[in-house]
Amino acid sequence: MKPQTQMFEGGFPDAVFDAQLVFRAVMDAMANPGRIVPVDPRATPPAPLSPLAASIAATLFDQDTIVWCDKPISKSDAAVGWLRFQTGMMLSSEAGQADFALVTDIDAMPSFEAFAKGTAEYPDQSTTLILQVEGFDGAEQFDLRGPGIEESTLFAPSHLPRLFIEQWAANRAAFPRGIDLIFAGKDRLAALPRTTRVTRRES
Repeated sequence: MKPQTQMFEGGFPDAVFDAQLVFRAVMDAMANPGRIVPVDPRATPPAPLSPLAASIAATLFDQDTIVWCDKPISKSDAAVGWLRFQTGMMLSSEAGQADFALVTDIDAMPSFEAFAKGTAEYPDQSTTLILQVEGFDGAEQFDLRGPGIEESTLFAPSHLPRLFIEQWAANRAAFPRGIDLIFAGKDRLAALPRTTRVTRRES
């Protein structure tokens, strides 16, 4: 299939219903950090975008949204074209200017410091990172605590950025400023808002 064709196809079969479904799943995950929320990814984007990451993008992005994409996505004319056609988003090469960031290669992503953290007056002017992962049965386990968690909850995504604990501690210390994370698996998602405290679970 040619890139020109790919960018016009693979959107939501039912734009309103499917966007509402994904939006509710994202809000559930944000309100309950670490909760693994099942969701049917109805979008079928070109690679390297995953169906669920693309479904989240199609739900949250619009013509006023500035998006930073990592190299695997930004170098794909089909993927960038799909995002632009399906959402109307604006692409930025500067991570610090982005409302959202789409990351497929977590090992090569910039540090959290590269992204917008908002200001004390406008903490919402920060970047939400959407990280594509295989799932939530990773070898490294973490305990989460904070708002939305009754006591603590176990979280074990299959992949995390380098020096995640140190980076996340610095991000949390900047509250109310800071980035938020959405993890997009194959058919499940989870979120870490900036208020969440993360510690490594000892074996």
